[in-house]
Amino acid sequence: MAELTFLGAARTVTGSKYLLEHNGRRVLFDCGLFQGLKELRLRNWEEFPVPPSSIDAVVLTHAHLDHVGYLPRLVSRGFRGRIVCTAGTADLCQLVLPDAGRIQEEDARQANKHGYSKHTPALPLYTEADAYRTLTQLQSHGYRKPLEVVTGLSVEFAQAGHLLGSAYVVARLDGAGTILFGGDLGRYNRPVLQDPADAVEADLVLVESTYGDRDHAADDDGRMLAEVIRETVRRGGKVIIPAFAIGRVEELLYWVRRLEQERKIPVTPVYVDSPMATDALRYYSARVAELDPDLRPSGRDALVFGSSRFQTVASVQQSKELTASKRSAIVISASGMATGGRVLHHLAAALPDRRNTVLFVGHQAVGTRGRQLVDGAREVRIHGQQISVAAQIAKIDSMSAHADRGEILKWLGTLPRKPGRLCLVHGEPTAMDALKTLIKDRLGWDALTPQYGERITV
Repeated sequence: MAELTFLGAARTVTGSKYLLEHNGRRVLFDCGLFQGLKELRLRNWEEFPVPPSSIDAVVLTHAHLDHVGYLPRLVSRGFRGRIVCTAGTADLCQLVLPDAGRIQEEDARQANKHGYSKHTPALPLYTEADAYRTLTQLQSHGYRKPLEVVTGLSVEFAQAGHLLGSAYVVARLDGAGTILFGGDLGRYNRPVLQDPADAVEADLVLVESTYGDRDHAADDDGRMLAEVIRETVRRGGKVIIPAFAIGRVEELLYWVRRLEQERKIPVTPVYVDSPMATDALRYYSARVAELDPDLRPSGRDALVFGSSRFQTVASVQQSKELTASKRSAIVISASGMATGGRVLHHLAAALPDRRNTVLFVGHQAVGTRGRQLVDGAREVRIHGQQISVAAQIAKIDSMSAHADRGEILKWLGTLPRKPGRLCLVHGEPTAMDALKTLIKDRLGWDALTPQYGERITV
């Protein structure tokens, strides 16, 4: 017998953590940060439900912060086990985790400097040093190669198509069946990444429901992106695109290059203002075997993401100059939900000017600045200041790296047989409940929607 406890992404999108206890051993599947609403973010500061030192191992599905961003906190509180993931995820963790530590420290410094924290002094959730300590515990492992993580529990990674190195995880327990941890499920027939691999037989399946209540609008030829760029450049403005530093930037650069080559947009300077995104581009180029076959290079220079006027912004001074510039440009900068990073400076400068457009190309969690802007806020708070919103706000869901409801159903349909139990995770309640109804109508399966802290027997 085994027990599984839902410690995150339970009737919410962020904070993915699932604690599996079997034969006296504890393995945590994903270790993400809660983001968005304050009531969720406060969970990051709570004592972990079990002593971190009692956890034997952590298994990761991919390197987005809502799946790995709590790792340094876990390590700083005593976790000393190995952290198992694919090589691509290990690569990206080298970028994501130290950066997250720096941001935590910088946020604390800013709060202390400007006095907008309720705590004196404001402290970081973890430090950059904690993040580097975490990296020493990473162990990479290949796809489709079973690995015994602890006695009586083996795991196997399969392509999820969501991000470089992303995987769904098949966990096989001696005497307790098979659990399929879906992680974040990617999309079919999209540029840059491979399609998700077919599901495998399992007794318990966990699948995300981020977009369980909708289908993404079709934009296979980039029409919506082209329209936003053309109209903004015509007004003499900038297109500011908050984007996840890993994954989304690569697809955006692919589309901008393609639209420029097809002469659907004017030749416009394109800047990637994110050191992490610049480094991630190199990792993507180095791991071409994991990319969409259409992007694999046939020659030395074939794998090129950027347009003819593509530049990366290295220094803080260059970033400040770009922020101050009034010339038309496309600026891609992290973070994707406008919760931190250099994009905040670009937003503070661009939002009051009606010539500009802020374009969101991914999910915006409840409680984030990105969600506030998408929902029509006329003011947002950035670095302690209220910033008025006059710029155009646009959103393109077709670039999401998350499967929509049709794609989730398609993937579930690849299961060789009906699972013993199906749990919906990683979604807001409305999306989750809609997907639950759809699965019942289309597949005839009942689905569970576990609450935060709920424990089930496997």
